[in-house]
Amino acid sequence: MTERAAGFPAGEALAGQRIDRVAVVMPAHNEDQHLDRALAAVRAAADTLQRERPEVETAITVVLDSCTDRSADIAAGYVALDRRFAAVQVRLGSTGASRAAGVRAAGITMPAPGAAVMAAAGMWAGRVWLANTDADSAVPEHWLVRQVELADAGADAVLGSVEPDPAGTDPAVLRRWRERHPFREDHPHIYGANFGVRASAYLAAGGFPRMRAHEDRTLVENLRKHAYTVLATDTIRVLTSGRTHARAPQGFAAHLRALALDVPVLDLPVLDQGSGDL
Repeated sequence: MTERAAGFPAGEALAGQRIDRVAVVMPAHNEDQHLDRALAAVRAAADTLQRERPEVETAITVVLDSCTDRSADIAAGYVALDRRFAAVQVRLGSTGASRAAGVRAAGITMPAPGAAVMAAAGMWAGRVWLANTDADSAVPEHWLVRQVELADAGADAVLGSVEPDPAGTDPAVLRRWRERHPFREDHPHIYGANFGVRASAYLAAGGFPRMRAHEDRTLVENLRKHAYTVLATDTIRVLTSGRTHARAPQGFAAHLRALALDVPVLDLPVLDQGSGDL
């Protein structure tokens, strides 16, 4: 088993250390058709968290990666009206790199070497929760409240479930999806559109790698190697785009396209991959 990074304890060592800050990261690449709904949903989730847990600070970072549509204008509207929102523009062409850039923009960075510095950073980062979603998805209102509850109970990472939006998904594809992905607790899937992680665990596991797909799977594999507590739940299900035009070769849209073609389930890509398509 891989040794944990010094100064970044696993969940059992954080008993009594409650979350006092949530940083939401949302990468976007030419998502002007979906971005407004996605940001409005995150804002509603942040409002719910503020009402139920007013002591928890919330910040939302939109990472605009190589956008040539109206995505930047839409994000700017939220930034202008709500101090919790921020937007950064990058040219990375990578979902993993975009997520990592958003985490850094939120102030989550690896501290300088040194036992005392690392220990202090570990305690601070243990109180910060990183909530990840996608610009083509809509989170439920209790999305952040539930993640904070699970984190306060000892979770280092939370793997939420997703469902293709019935309004934009072919009925046959939606039916095949539901047949092959029953909604339940302790599900086996990992979705970038619905993923939360304690900042100390994120840093210790090496963060999001620069990958066009599977960046979330790689991070979760590293979290498990470091003996962090990873929980999977259907209690915070996220609605995501049902488009089948894939931007990433192994992204969520590619999986839905395989379902549309009715490819046998054994031939489908393993669905513990990033749902973002850059």
